[in-house]
Amino acid sequence: MKLRPPSTPLITIDPFFSVWSNADKLYDADTVHWTGKRNDVCGTVTIDGESYRFMGTGDEPVIPQVAFDYNALSTKYTFKNEKITLRLTFTSPLLPSDLDLLSRPVSYLLVSADSADKKKHDVTVHICASEELCLDTAGQSKVVTEKVDIPDMACIRMGNEVQNVLNRSGDDHRIDWGYLYLAASGDNAECGSCTGDGMTYVHVSADLTSDVLVLFAYDDVKSIDYFGDHIPSYWNRNGKTITKALSEALYSYEETYLNCEEFSEGLFIDGVRAGGKKYAEMLELAYRQSVAAHKVAYTNDGEIVFISKECFSNGCAATVDVSYPSIPLYLIYNPELVRGMMRPIYKFAASKHWQFDFAPHDAGKYPLVTGQVYGLQKGGVENYHLTRSAEYGEDKDGLFNIDRQMPVEECGNMLIMEAATMLADGNVEFPRSHMDILEQWVQYLIKYGYDPENQLCTDDFAGHLAHNCNLTLKAVMGVASFAIINKALGDSKTHNKYMAEAKKMAESWCKRASNGDGSYRLAFDRPGTFSMKYNAVWDKIFGTKLFPEEVISSELFSNFKHFNPYGMPLDNRSDYTKSDWLVWTATMLDDDDDFGKFVAPLWDAYNKTESRVPMTDWYFTTTAHQRGFQNRTVIGGLFIRSLRYLDKLNIENS
Repeated sequence: MKLRPPSTPLITIDPFFSVWSNADKLYDADTVHWTGKRNDVCGTVTIDGESYRFMGTGDEPVIPQVAFDYNALSTKYTFKNEKITLRLTFTSPLLPSDLDLLSRPVSYLLVSADSADKKKHDVTVHICASEELCLDTAGQSKVVTEKVDIPDMACIRMGNEVQNVLNRSGDDHRIDWGYLYLAASGDNAECGSCTGDGMTYVHVSADLTSDVLVLFAYDDVKSIDYFGDHIPSYWNRNGKTITKALSEALYSYEETYLNCEEFSEGLFIDGVRAGGKKYAEMLELAYRQSVAAHKVAYTNDGEIVFISKECFSNGCAATVDVSYPSIPLYLIYNPELVRGMMRPIYKFAASKHWQFDFAPHDAGKYPLVTGQVYGLQKGGVENYHLTRSAEYGEDKDGLFNIDRQMPVEECGNMLIMEAATMLADGNVEFPRSHMDILEQWVQYLIKYGYDPENQLCTDDFAGHLAHNCNLTLKAVMGVASFAIINKALGDSKTHNKYMAEAKKMAESWCKRASNGDGSYRLAFDRPGTFSMKYNAVWDKIFGTKLFPEEVISSELFSNFKHFNPYGMPLDNRSDYTKSDWLVWTATMLDDDDDFGKFVAPLWDAYNKTESRVPMTDWYFTTTAHQRGFQNRTVIGGLFIRSLRYLDKLNIENS
């Protein structure tokens, strides 16, 4: 049995252009945006004059769904009645080695039909999409439609009558600028618009005498407000039009689809080898979600930025402690995207608005990358452009609430990300250009990382925690990362100095965190407690050997006694867990069978949960119910076992 997705990806391009099915049968529910708001894409097939529904809800009888499958880049459905077999293949070609293709906002649906009774039938497919795909909420304003002339396809577009590009930011929002394009291939394809249920729809139809390719595209005009510059997506950095992109997508479909299938097969095979079939199935489901919760954009300085959105965890953009758990996927497939995550943080950290000696938390609120919003003293930041405000000067005490920052967390994250990316592809120039600020951040870790004060970490939903043992592990690995970077830059003396410091910190940790029974504490001053020590995974991946094997092993095997039906809780304070950290913790287990036992309850949670949303990373281990968060990029963290298996980041190999 294959993993049943809590929600199934259909169109996954970016945080705005995102359509999912929350039902096992494609016709049992309306399609939705990742936020859960209806984004209605519906489909019917007419067979010898009689209509049958295969996608979305409605009054028509259904053509029964008889098969369903998915891989990393495609979702496939089969429907069958006594007359025909109908097949659908949704593909979002998010190939990581081709950023032009990955960023191109075009998603495919291939429709084919065969006779089931060996008789000839007249078969026509109809696809429609509602105004919900180009408005924040249906009916908020009038939409306009227009047919678009593109060779070899019927195409129509729809958009808000009032175009106000990049007018809003926040979490539970959908796009209300730019234009949705719906197209279908073939000489007999037709397109148009209609109204129903108080909404405007665009639609395409075509005879299924041969396969029909339907294209869904979205031109957002400008993608990101990058510190005051409205910048484009990577695909149209040189002025390419959406009509050109649609034309290229049509003519390159066969090659693109074959490349997608090859990539998906390789991802699955590596996943099976690294962690087993159930693990590989979770990777297949996670891939599109993680990538499409980002936007690949191109700055006026000619740099790639890869901007994440904190989906249902506050809407922040380029959040460091969201990038950090995401990076295993990108370290495997394209480390340049990790640098794209870090660039906005470095840029903001160098601005007059950030004068702390630790790293920022974020760089804005999606899609406005205009400066950190987390922990601002003043409210009303939904549309607040920090970097262009004359109200705030350089007074750090008047700008950010220090109690709402994550100093050790973000310093450690940035240093580990920098070292990991450098090891992944050997690019030493990127860290070389940031050594001054990296040294500042490593000094912060040495000063405060041994025993962190009462401060937040990435698991901020659990509240402040002083003397956090897992946070100290991050500090240890952050210091070691700085040593690794210096060695790559040819500075052996500095490398030795900081690696010795990391070793000293690790030895201290082993003594102070011990419960005395082979397990280790949540906090240094809380004996008898437990927590996932996921930050230590980099000691395994880097091969730094800072912690004795017996320490890591005894801690990991002590975790099993805390398991609930759907996995290990994050720590002793609650029965909820984090799926990314669960897999990171499991990845430290050397034996494949032990790893499989650790992550099997996570597979069960996704397979059985009643929370029908894109993969959550925060759920209750007693019920598998979602606690919060969905569609987050951090699900890319599940790839960490594959990252360890591939062994590309071991310092002995560099």
